[in-house]
Amino acid sequence: MAVPHLTGNYAPVTEEVTTVDLAVTGSIPDELSGWYLRNGPNPPAADSIHWFAGDGMVHGVRLENGKAVSYRNRWVRTTTFTDGAATYGPQGRDLTAGVANTHVIRHAGRTLALVESSFPYEITCELDTLGPHDFDGKLTTAMTAHPKTCPTTGELHFFGYEVIEAPYLTYHRADAAGNLVVSRPIDVPAATMQHDFNLTAEHVVFMDLPVCFDMQIAMNGGGMPFRWRDDYQARLGVLRRDDPYGAVRWFAIDPCYVFHSLNAYDEPGRIVLEVMRYPEMWRTNSSEIDDATLWRWTIDLAAGTVEERQIDDRPAEFPRIDERLTGLRADFGHATVSGNGTNALVRYDLRTGAAAAHEFGHGRIPSEAAFAPADENPGGAGYLMTYVYDASTDRSDLVILDADDLTTQVAAIHLPQRVPFGFHGSWLADH
Repeated sequence: MAVPHLTGNYAPVTEEVTTVDLAVTGSIPDELSGWYLRNGPNPPAADSIHWFAGDGMVHGVRLENGKAVSYRNRWVRTTTFTDGAATYGPQGRDLTAGVANTHVIRHAGRTLALVESSFPYEITCELDTLGPHDFDGKLTTAMTAHPKTCPTTGELHFFGYEVIEAPYLTYHRADAAGNLVVSRPIDVPAATMQHDFNLTAEHVVFMDLPVCFDMQIAMNGGGMPFRWRDDYQARLGVLRRDDPYGAVRWFAIDPCYVFHSLNAYDEPGRIVLEVMRYPEMWRTNSSEIDDATLWRWTIDLAAGTVEERQIDDRPAEFPRIDERLTGLRADFGHATVSGNGTNALVRYDLRTGAAAAHEFGHGRIPSEAAFAPADENPGGAGYLMTYVYDASTDRSDLVILDADDLTTQVAAIHLPQRVPFGFHGSWLADH
């Protein structure tokens, strides 16, 4: 029987290719000079226990002077990929072993391929693997695939979670030069799957939600070893950035799960979080996934309460903003809609709750879109860039849309092969 996460455009591609001088429909803006890199699972043997578990492959397009200079795709050559190393083995935990399949970011001059179960792997923009990065030996936990860079300080905030023994959660901070300067355990009662978190100008907010590690499933190899627990309290943990070793305040919320946050920001006496919220996750198995919708949580720091409100009712995922506004109020955000006959990018007006969509049409399925600035004004003009799979041709394009006017497709860059469905990526501008 066909395995859904290994068929269609979930199936891995088998070749690493390099192609130059790509064909383009439309015009690539001259101000876009850099690399669009996106990561995702691509098991070389076309065999993995879950979509989340395949070896990472990064797909990259180079743009320069209005031209699509090249496309290339490469596996991230982790010790798992090259030597079959396992995270847990006879010698204990090996943090260099992992699939590095979830995200690609840049910080302090390093381009890092990330997965939440191991160290990051440094790669070049040409997608050569340089090796694991442990911040000069100071990082002793895994690293989330969703670190966040403060646009004011240049600091990189992140965490690592552990599933076997406490501390189950550790918060980290690296300065703008890439030095790890904060590592502190966060006390949580169990090992929960914490995929993302929230950063504001003044706070870090963790999401301790009722999807918990299950040792029996891990030992039996039954997919992702996490399950929903009705008896685990969903809550948000607030830590002040100016007191990184201080107390964490916990705020109860209704049971739910969140893979991805859109943004967070401070208001006087309050913290506002905008997240893609699932009503629950993996109650009986790790292949069942409900629909996520955009919600706003407002934490009242004085009252100790959280107001929970749905902003939009359409199912969507992979939310992003202009990342120069990370931790600050952003007026707009966007997310991807695919399935149930709808293939679109949605742009949310976070001031009014209105939303506009670019519909790609039948059989043309978008992935996550990254924001590429058009100028130096945070929150100003820019473009959305996404790989779009076309089922009729079994090929993919890199599509560029005007972020302010989703009706306008600026350009479609035609790639030599399909890009399998994957996870996250970044626009890495030359300057």
